[in-house]
Amino acid sequence: MTESKPASAGLEESLSGAVQSQDWPVSIGVAARLSGVSAKMLRHYESLGLLGSVTRSGNNYRQYSESDVHTLRFIRRARDMGFSLEAIEELVGLWHNRRRNSASVKRIAQKHHDDLAQRIEALQSMQRSLHSLLCLCPGDERPDCPILDDLENAESSKPS
Repeated sequence: MTESKPASAGLEESLSGAVQSQDWPVSIGVAARLSGVSAKMLRHYESLGLLGSVTRSGNNYRQYSESDVHTLRFIRRARDMGFSLEAIEELVGLWHNRRRNSASVKRIAQKHHDDLAQRIEALQSMQRSLHSLLCLCPGDERPDCPILDDLENAESSKPS
């Protein structure tokens, strides 16, 4: 039995091959294509300082190095995992710091994990509430609707 790869694995492999055969430095469009990050987001990440200083050509066009594209791919993967830009900034700094300790990285990942768990629980609670309301609503031609009644009475169900 063969092990299946995630859908993104093919993209990652093709991007890796493209990065290795690329002439450096590259324009913003090429960097965006190679990293899987839009040019607009690339400029945004640069403005936040996540890329460090990007070199400019004689005509003031941005020129991205292989290292810049690698960093952009790191950022894209962190965003795909739902990390905040603040956490990504810390992670990029730790990633570039070879003297880091993994406890710092784990602390950031653990906080994100815990935040996700809380959000998932909140979403599941909303789903359960909505399911209960759906079960109460006949969904027929009558105007009475327990869903609307519940939404109308939201103030009385708020904790004080």
